Amino acid sequence: MMNRREFAQRAAGATLAAALPVPAFAAPSGSPAFGLSVMLWTVFRDLPFEQRLAKVAEAGYHSVQLVNEFDKWTPGDFRQFQRTKKSLAMTCDSTAGIHTGVADPAAGDKLIAELTNFFPIAAKLECPTIIVLSGNRIEGVSHEAQHQACIESLKRAADLAEKNNVTLLLENIDQEENPNYYLTSVAEGFEIIRAVDHPRVKFLYDFYHEQISEGNLIEKLEKNIGLVGVVHIADVPGRHQPGTGEINYENIFRKLAGLNFSRYAAMEFLPVGDPVLRLREAREMALRAAGEAAPAH
Repeated sequence: MMNRREFAQRAAGATLAAALPVPAFAAPSGSPAFGLSVMLWTVFRDLPFEQRLAKVAEAGYHSVQLVNEFDKWTPGDFRQFQRTKKSLAMTCDSTAGIHTGVADPAAGDKLIAELTNFFPIAAKLECPTIIVLSGNRIEGVSHEAQHQACIESLKRAADLAEKNNVTLLLENIDQEENPNYYLTSVAEGFEIIRAVDHPRVKFLYDFYHEQISEGNLIEKLEKNIGLVGVVHIADVPGRHQPGTGEINYENIFRKLAGLNFSRYAAMEFLPVGDPVLRLREAREMALRAAGEAAPAH
């Protein structure tokens, strides 16, 4: 099975694109205002799919994000997924699946066609958001031209997303993981989302990638919180659980709660040790830190 890194690299000159609406999240009692999710490609990959969901639930989570786990599913598989989600009180809050990059000036029509075909799949997953990526830099095309292509592609996609009641999430990837990738800067990502200026287009702020690329994580979060649709959680170096590296995730969880962030923080780390235990520890860190936050007014 292809993981999310491999998916992003393979989608390189093309990319993921499109997304369903970020739902209003009703936090359970004792939880932070934001939801907690798990990007499934990072954990339990040697188990059957339904057992993976059960393990996520065992760790205390009730939402997952998918990449391509559903690529070969039959209609019966989608129905079974819905039954399993219901039995575990679980949702699918985000997924990937579009291969056309939004930064390619020549790929606008291809992007719209691929989105149109993907919306029914997202509906079968009962998934409200789809992660979109920029794709790679294109030889002979200026940075400014690709920047503008991101804006124009997302504007076109946003109109289609609105008609289908969905929301798009554009994500950054660091230059060490993919040296050819176009959107390595969160600052530029927020510029793009601000220029698109559509409620159906938000930014997926991946703290792991941005720490490698440029750092200064919390200030960018504070200045752009209204543009953030989802955040991804992993520590640097190694993409392991919070507390293993140089990112102060207690401060980040505290800040998310203080800024009244009400969408999803998804664990996208490679656990060192028992995955259920590490996921529980990350969840407990988020709950504890969020509980210490002074909400913004």
